[in-house]
Amino acid sequence: MRSFLELAESRCSTRAFTEDPVSEQDLQKILEAARLAPSASNRQPWHFVVVRDPQRRQALADIAGGQQFVGEAPVIIAGIALDPGRVMTCGVPAYAVDLAIAVDHMTLAAEDLGLGTCWIGLFDQEAAKEILEVPGELMVFTLLPLGYPAASPRPKKRKSLEEMVSHETYGGDRMGEG
Repeated sequence: MRSFLELAESRCSTRAFTEDPVSEQDLQKILEAARLAPSASNRQPWHFVVVRDPQRRQALADIAGGQQFVGEAPVIIAGIALDPGRVMTCGVPAYAVDLAIAVDHMTLAAEDLGLGTCWIGLFDQEAAKEILEVPGELMVFTLLPLGYPAASPRPKKRKSLEEMVSHETYGGDRMGEG
C-alpha cells in the first residue's frame, strides 16, 4: 500500500482514457472517500451525480470547452454545491473549500485504485445544470472524468518549497533561509 505522499506525488490529471469500464466496487470506494471528507461544521453540503450515459457524457464534454476527453471517460462525477451562498466568517465561500476537499479525496482514492481523473472547471454552468437537471439555486462545482488512463502521464512540474513557503509573515524568512 502506498503512503499518502506517494499517492499525492503520483496523482496527475488524466486527459486520455481507455474504454474499460469502472467497476461499481471501485466507484463506491471513490464516492466513500468523498463521504468521509471533512467539511465546515460537518455540514457535508454536497451532492454527487454519477454520469455513465454516453450521450450525457458527450453533452458535458461539449459544454466543457469541447474537451473531448471529458466525454471519453467512462464515468463523470459532477460535484454539486448544495449551499453556494454560504460564506465562512473569513470571507471565503464555504462550498469552495468543502467540495475541494471532497473532490480531492476522490482524486486520491481513484489514484490508489489505478484510475485517473481530471478536475474540470472549464464548463458552462447553466448548460451543465440543464444537462444534469440541477435545480437553479444549486451550483455545479466541478466535473470529474474518471477512468483508466490510456497513456503514461506527463511528469509533473512543481515549484520548490522554497518558492512557496515563508515563515511568520508573507514576506518573512523564506524556507531554507536564515
